[in-house]
Amino acid sequence: MSSNAAPLEIGRVTLTVRDLAATGAFYENVIGLEQLEADTTQAIYGAGGRPLVELRGDPAARPASRQDAGLFHTAFLLPSRADLGAWLGRAAASDVQLHGASDHLVSEALYLADPEGNGIEIYADRPRSSWQHQGTEVMMATERLNLRDLAASAKAPWGGAPDGTVVGHVHLQAGDLVAAEGFYADTLGFPVTCRYPGAVFFGSGGYHHHLAANVWNSRGAQVRDEGVAGLAAVEVLGAPEEIAGLGQRAGAEARDPWGTRFVFRGKDTADAG
Repeated sequence: MSSNAAPLEIGRVTLTVRDLAATGAFYENVIGLEQLEADTTQAIYGAGGRPLVELRGDPAARPASRQDAGLFHTAFLLPSRADLGAWLGRAAASDVQLHGASDHLVSEALYLADPEGNGIEIYADRPRSSWQHQGTEVMMATERLNLRDLAASAKAPWGGAPDGTVVGHVHLQAGDLVAAEGFYADTLGFPVTCRYPGAVFFGSGGYHHHLAANVWNSRGAQVRDEGVAGLAAVEVLGAPEEIAGLGQRAGAEARDPWGTRFVFRGKDTADAG
């Protein structure tokens, strides 16, 4: 099962950045996305023609604090473990600085950040048949990842993000987990899939998570100020009946308790750019 086989999934993530050119070059050259469109104020990057990241340039934006609510990381899901191994090999050869590497039981993940500090995860899922459950929750953990074994799984050199790459999930910093659950589960319609110390995970259609919220750095955070760089919007995609239900609960778009905007689009129109 992939994340985009669920009734609801993540489309593109929109970021406000201070240096559009440098940040765009990072998503293109390091993450391996293709530039789909660009002008002097914004640029869209994706894979296989599917938009995944929209950058909006604002040189006057103030840098976000690590204690602010907002983005923890955008997680790019690659189609296979071999793809992740190929990206790791390219990253090692290019001296890309990783911030972490973890075996989450359901997935294998590599962590880094873009030039403006926006967190990034690049990961590949393990087969859904191997996921374990405790009651209704998916069992996830943070264990040491065997990087040598992962790199050896590559079947060809990295040639950029392959077709089928998606934003598998978005992990957010929140001020309060009860409020987060009320919005992401009850309003957006992503059921709780796992509770972890200081974090809650939410997923549609049995996927381990499309959204997550933690308070590790941001407990008690209030609504983010306007004019701050970082996460601007998250796009939620769904079948028409799912989007209709979202519209009834939240309107054409909604903001979480900390000001992050969520926009809703039907899957049949989402890849049009």
